[in-house]
Amino acid sequence: MDWQDLHFFFALARCGSLSAAARELGVDHATVGRRIAALESSLGLRLTERLPRRTTLTGHGRIIASGADEMYRIADRIRIQARSLCAEPAVPINISASPAVAAHLIAPAIAGFTRKHPGITLSLSGVSHHVLLNKSEADIAVRLERPDDPDLMTRRIGTMRFGLYASQFWQEIPQEDWVFIAYDSTLAHVTQQQWLESLLNGRRVIFRASDLMAQQQAARKGLGIVTLPLLYG
Repeated sequence: MDWQDLHFFFALARCGSLSAAARELGVDHATVGRRIAALESSLGLRLTERLPRRTTLTGHGRIIASGADEMYRIADRIRIQARSLCAEPAVPINISASPAVAAHLIAPAIAGFTRKHPGITLSLSGVSHHVLLNKSEADIAVRLERPDDPDLMTRRIGTMRFGLYASQFWQEIPQEDWVFIAYDSTLAHVTQQQWLESLLNGRRVIFRASDLMAQQQAARKGLGIVTLPLLYG
């Protein structure tokens, strides 16, 4: 079996017609047809049913197509591993992290890294959302929790501790009257947010933001109590 034939078949399964698959692959529809015919011949199975306006998959075809996602994940993992084995990458390494981690932990360490590895160029993106590594949105992602995707190569690089911070104004306010600054709903799952929620005991969250530095600035102005990394203290 030619793996390239399988690649063409997966494109057809995704697109639903020979012409649409041909456009995606940058070839003519006859080439797609030949590749799929070759795959059917090598497997000894009929995988497609050609109709006037589209091409459907047979039962056997649907079973074969169901393996597409797994094969592409394996291919992505091999690609990532191959890049990591290069002694001195010829292309920039793109790193993604939260704005706070990017600014306070990674950026200060870049000078020392580049002195040790002068041939490597780094690109750092501080974003609140999780980028998709298997879609090449970044090469390395630094996250505050372990990812669920089993196909990602993960390594714990440290522990970040959090504490409660506020302006001096709140020292005079009874704890039962405290109000809090928290993450928005997109980050409700992170450990520090869950810890803060456990401390509320019915008290109000007065402001939510996905950006930790925005939370810090609001707390400095006396808005409320905020959960911040100890490195901010």
